[in-house]
Amino acid sequence: MNENGREAPTVESGRPRARRSLWVGGLGAVVLGIAVAAIVAAGGAGEPADRSTPSASQRASTTSESWPVVNVYKDPNCGCCTKWVDHLREHGFTVHTTDLGANELGALKASRGVPGRAESCHTAAVGDYVIEGHVPAADVQRLLRERPALVVGLAVPGMPIGSPGMEVPGVAAQPFDVLAFDQEGRVQVYERHGR
Repeated sequence: MNENGREAPTVESGRPRARRSLWVGGLGAVVLGIAVAAIVAAGGAGEPADRSTPSASQRASTTSESWPVVNVYKDPNCGCCTKWVDHLREHGFTVHTTDLGANELGALKASRGVPGRAESCHTAAVGDYVIEGHVPAADVQRLLRERPALVVGLAVPGMPIGSPGMEVPGVAAQPFDVLAFDQEGRVQVYERHGR
């Protein structure tokens, strides 16, 4: 248990392991187990190309605070996920990405307790928390500073236009909410944007 009364995830080699109590079926466990084993094995073989060090301009725009590494799990063909990763790096985060297939992503979301109504295109782990979808870096930073009791993660359901990584030139941004969710799948508004 951590100081917030939540079960702390086990960490190996700096990478979070899914909570066993949240597995949802044998096949999902097997698929996710294979994916996690591949991720851990790849950690000793050098960094993939998409795990690059931030550029000088990205380092210059970081805050003075040190944030935990963000591990992002995404579809290899998703450009908006890559833009969200860039957004996090521009705000001082070190980000590692892992490409997964749709079934593996679905199993990961289920194992980390992401409620179905909060799902989006990518899932990330930072510290003890899950970040689902296009959550602004400022909200992730606030979560890590405040560490609210009982919150498992934050989510921006769907892919609202104007959220980080979903900017479309010439198209007005949509208002969107960042939701906080708990281990029981209950959600509440954590932050409102564009309202």
